[in-house]
Amino acid sequence: MSTTLAQLTAAVSTVTELWPGERVEGAETARLVALNVALGQARRLLDAAVTQVASEISRQSRPELGADSLAKQQGYRNAATFLATTLGTSTGEATRLVQVGAATAPRLLLTGEEAPARHPHVGEALAQGRIGKDAAAAIISMLDDVADRVALDDLDRAERTLAEQAASLDLDQLRKVLTRAEAYLDPDGVAPKEDELRALASVQVRQDRAGMIHVTAKLDPERGAPVVHVLEAMVTAELAAQRDETGAAPGLPPKPIPVMQADALVALCEHYLGCEHTDAPLSGATVVVRVDLADLRSGRGFGTIDGVDQPVSIGTVRRMAAGGGVIPVVLGGESEILDWGRRKRLFTRSQRLALAERDGGCVGCGAPPGRCKAHHLRWWSRGGATDLRNGVLLCSSCHHRVHDNGWEIRIDDETSRAPVWLIPPAHVDPARTPRPAARRRFDYVS
Repeated sequence: MSTTLAQLTAAVSTVTELWPGERVEGAETARLVALNVALGQARRLLDAAVTQVASEISRQSRPELGADSLAKQQGYRNAATFLATTLGTSTGEATRLVQVGAATAPRLLLTGEEAPARHPHVGEALAQGRIGKDAAAAIISMLDDVADRVALDDLDRAERTLAEQAASLDLDQLRKVLTRAEAYLDPDGVAPKEDELRALASVQVRQDRAGMIHVTAKLDPERGAPVVHVLEAMVTAELAAQRDETGAAPGLPPKPIPVMQADALVALCEHYLGCEHTDAPLSGATVVVRVDLADLRSGRGFGTIDGVDQPVSIGTVRRMAAGGGVIPVVLGGESEILDWGRRKRLFTRSQRLALAERDGGCVGCGAPPGRCKAHHLRWWSRGGATDLRNGVLLCSSCHHRVHDNGWEIRIDDETSRAPVWLIPPAHVDPARTPRPAARRRFDYVS
């Protein structure tokens, strides 16, 4: 606790130096960025302090203490209500604070001695301000869910890896990593979870009084993947057409993405109604299902679908691979020619699939491969070759960020655990320390 308070005091001091009290509107860019970093550090350290205090308040408010309960002495029914009221949050959030504190702080035994924390690596990352309480809670929840089915050494190693990885991810990105980590740690649990999701799948169609038709769908990964990929492909094509169109009316605003998705869904249904060969797979979108060769042979483990966070069982992989419009990618097998040198300007379909396998999506933000394009690191017009060592997947936004803001991308040997690296410009990081990118950043890598 003392270390956390000392670090928190230093972080608050840094914030005060950067922001002595004047307005931030129009602040110098460098100072504004530094202030944001300092506030983030102070907020995470405050999270660590709050979780420890909340855990101790909960311990001193145990039901068995009766009238001597700290919460009851303060006029509250229990610790959760006490914390929620005084911290200005919900009882659910207060309960999570208690759970994180109890899982990451050393335990006080009945003898008065201290025992190690249940999750020391998460606790260390939280105490040092590398992660916040929400990231800590997400990691702890996943590890606790699989704890009775995973060896202690594997759990410890996974906790250490996730605590380190979470420091460079936002909460949505971390949740994606956690779904892969859970499947890695407990591959036998993927199929039962799949069965649960499949049982919950539904599509509801209703018409309101105004005549609008409401379509609400919940689909399991196996049946949802084709929907996601086709809609993404159609929206991406429409966005590209809008950018390339020269005859558009000046100032005409682009359609919102939800409207484009609605148009795409309607177009699909219209196509089906008018198509003479309704059993033929639709072109323009590819569902890629990837699986390790050893897992495929053994029938254990799990597979993943590009653009879908939830892993799928080996049985689902085999069913999807037998269907149309789906390409199975078996890791470890032979592939087509992937290095064309200067013979081809555009990346081939096989190369794009290989880039998707290596990068997992946009190397900058992790967007699904369907929303990305293959880009030459060294431009073709300047002698760049069309091969994997000179190509990466980038979404449109990250492509502009890389070229306009001074970021660089480095590709190491393909056998490297982190073959793709993002190198920030000097104004972001004076040392220009390379950051793991692509699959190494957004996938769980044991």
